[in-house]
Amino acid sequence: MKKILSKIDGVWALALCSLLWSTGGLLIKFINASSFSIAGMRSFIALAVFMLVLRRPPVWFVKNSYGAVDRRATFFMWLAGICYSATMILYCMANKLTTAANTILLQYTNPVYIILFGPLILGEKNSRKDYFTAAGVIAGIILFFAGDVQGGNLLGNVLAALSGVTFGFCTIFMRIQKAGGSQNSFMIAHFLTACFGLPFAVAQGGLHDGKSVAAIFAIGIFQMAFATLLYSKGIARVKALSASIISMIEPLMNPVWVMIFAGEVPSLTCVIGGVIILGCILLREAIKTPQS
Repeated sequence: MKKILSKIDGVWALALCSLLWSTGGLLIKFINASSFSIAGMRSFIALAVFMLVLRRPPVWFVKNSYGAVDRRATFFMWLAGICYSATMILYCMANKLTTAANTILLQYTNPVYIILFGPLILGEKNSRKDYFTAAGVIAGIILFFAGDVQGGNLLGNVLAALSGVTFGFCTIFMRIQKAGGSQNSFMIAHFLTACFGLPFAVAQGGLHDGKSVAAIFAIGIFQMAFATLLYSKGIARVKALSASIISMIEPLMNPVWVMIFAGEVPSLTCVIGGVIILGCILLREAIKTPQS
């Protein structure tokens, strides 16, 4: 697995990651469990896969060449892990309180926070095309879900919006780390999420049917573990804003899988929005500079 990851380009790694992430909405439909239980179980499985692939346990502290704890690196490693764990948990909470369309739409406002805070924290300057691309992608997402978004629950919408904030800062803090550091952050995130969610799974009594068991392992192994391994590969080589834009493939493809396998046909506005999203991503990558 390590050899395969080393040969994948950063942009392609993020694109494949987003495709795997996009299967979550469909697979969760097959699991007879609460959202918190699913979050805990899939993170537990993902953490186990991480340790098997990387052949090591989670790293809790970053050490420098002299063997002393690097406080700055450790600080950002934990910040990224906490932000990603919060994103997963907030997403589950929002899904229980508001519509799925509202949740994913509000979560993918994260480029706004990267544009605002990325230059301050990372020192990565945004170009004019970055702002146009982010605006185009957000416009595309609004169109994509325009036919399905409903009022939803206010608290659920607020939690979904907060997941966009935590996802944006997660991308920034992942980017600020050295190569390989993001893998440690993901392991910490899955550890924290498993600690949060597994008590709900235990209280529920676990899973009771084969379809649910198969789906939770598929989510844990592919939609979470392999996807985040690809993300940690890509984020080390691609700017934070570029990473957030490429990851927009997830909300684009999520309802596509549901349409194919569950028969839910999107509206015309969804199709137009999807074309705009994909077009913005492809256009930006086609005209990107070497520093992008």
